[in-house]
Amino acid sequence: MDRPKATSLKPLRLAIPFLCPYVLRLVIAFIFLTLASISMLAMPVAIRYVIDFGFSNANVNSINKYFIALLVLAIFFAIFASLRYYLVMWIGERVVADIRYSVYKHIIKMSPTFFEVTRTGEVLSRLTTDTVLVQTVFGAGISIALRSLFSVIGCLIMLFVTSPQLTLIILVLIPIVVVPVLLYGRKVRKLSRANQDRIADSSSIASESLYAVHLVQAFTLENFFGERFSQSVEETFKTARQRLKISSLLSGTIILTTFGTMIIVLWIGAYAVVDGTMSPGTLGQFLLYATFLGGSTTSLGEVWNDIQRAAGAMERLMELLHMQSDIISPQNIVVLPREGQGHLQIKDVCFNYPSRPKTESLKQFNLEIKPGETIAIVGPSGAGKSTLFQLLLRFYDPQSGQILIDGVDIKKTNLEVVRQRISLVPQSTVLFATTAMENIRYGKFMATDEEVINAAHAANADEFIEKLPEAYQSFLGEKGVRLSGGQQQRIAIARAILKNSPIILLDEATSALDSESEKLVQAALNQLMQDHTMLVIAHRLSTVIKADRIVVMDEGKIVDIGQHQELMQKGGIYKRLAELQSW
Repeated sequence: MDRPKATSLKPLRLAIPFLCPYVLRLVIAFIFLTLASISMLAMPVAIRYVIDFGFSNANVNSINKYFIALLVLAIFFAIFASLRYYLVMWIGERVVADIRYSVYKHIIKMSPTFFEVTRTGEVLSRLTTDTVLVQTVFGAGISIALRSLFSVIGCLIMLFVTSPQLTLIILVLIPIVVVPVLLYGRKVRKLSRANQDRIADSSSIASESLYAVHLVQAFTLENFFGERFSQSVEETFKTARQRLKISSLLSGTIILTTFGTMIIVLWIGAYAVVDGTMSPGTLGQFLLYATFLGGSTTSLGEVWNDIQRAAGAMERLMELLHMQSDIISPQNIVVLPREGQGHLQIKDVCFNYPSRPKTESLKQFNLEIKPGETIAIVGPSGAGKSTLFQLLLRFYDPQSGQILIDGVDIKKTNLEVVRQRISLVPQSTVLFATTAMENIRYGKFMATDEEVINAAHAANADEFIEKLPEAYQSFLGEKGVRLSGGQQQRIAIARAILKNSPIILLDEATSALDSESEKLVQAALNQLMQDHTMLVIAHRLSTVIKADRIVVMDEGKIVDIGQHQELMQKGGIYKRLAELQSW
């Protein structure tokens, strides 16, 4: 996926809308941060008095007073710092969770066109690795940055109050610390982004091979994919090593310049104590503020590295969030009739897939299907049968022509409502890593257990489900690996039956069933045919014969329509396919 290089921290501003709901918590955290900083900045003053007056024989009685004051400040500092840390970390965790959810919710609604050109592994990498980087900044990172920023500002003020002359020297030397951060920070940002891209490549390879692990093992491709993954990991490591070199150099430079500056200033301060122009307590106070300043500056430098990396990660996440699907509901929605009749009209539809713009999958396709009618769609491979189903579900929009459900163009009505009017049993069954009960319930979320069981019974799935170790509560494994192909398909049929939509699309729904199971499932489907509009892509003659009409397709066009006997008498493609049982 092409994208511009991250050249600034502007992508982090895109997180502001996610922070807005938690403004009150931010304000409270800011208050605790202020109180913690005041407590910390007051401690060197207390130590100054302890040094100047607490160790004198003339002020023995005041020792307890100074140390108690110092202890109280330490307690306040600990309490306020803890509260600040908790609130800031909570906000960081909450914001990143919201970002991750928003990106996923957006991506899951993208059209198939998006997934034709975007690797799933890269999307997963952005949802996981990139959000972890953002979480580092908006969690611990922002906590450290705010604390360090307050400390730097507060310490500079108190340093000036303590000794203006020494503070001016520090101010002159500060650019020595800041310039390396700015120069090396840009390189860290670019390398961090490149590193995330390489991680996405590795995730894509792993996801692809693990998804088809049985095929990989069947063709003994383990070493091949292992080598591909190894090369990808090595590329990731090389990029990470370059980033680590720059980051290490930056960190070392910051430490050297920070502490070098402190040593020079304290060197000069020591002469001031010897000359009597500064008390030992004042020098101690200045020393503590300089130490706090050095530590805070170093922390800011380290956090800056994380911020650079998070900026690139945030940009990648926002790219996904700001992508617009080409299949959306229109602004002015034409409402479908309340009660769906299942009346389908396909008028002069021409379509080619975005990835194959010069190949027409459907050409001037015209078909009207009346409510309750059962249509069998047959034709050789590549005739456009499955493409028709994808257009009916509005996974794609045709380049020309119209598709109407109950008299309404599906492009002019609510996309979600269109898909609610259609039940689909796909050619490749998709099961989720959950129980049999829940897999069927995906057809209708609010269905009761009884409704789920009835649907399973209608699909002839209850017979094998009851034999599972925990019956309907049995875990089916990832992608339903614990079931045979035929059992998986019956779960999918039960899901479609439970949805009970006016229109049912069966894409070779009985292809994985044995003859006995097919008869039982076909009996259930025959009952549904009485009240539903059904389109069936079938590879078995027994399914085709019972249709009200048979639509014969070839090269994206309808070449014949009729019933079985009629089409057999005409000869042509249908007769040839029927005799070969090769639809």
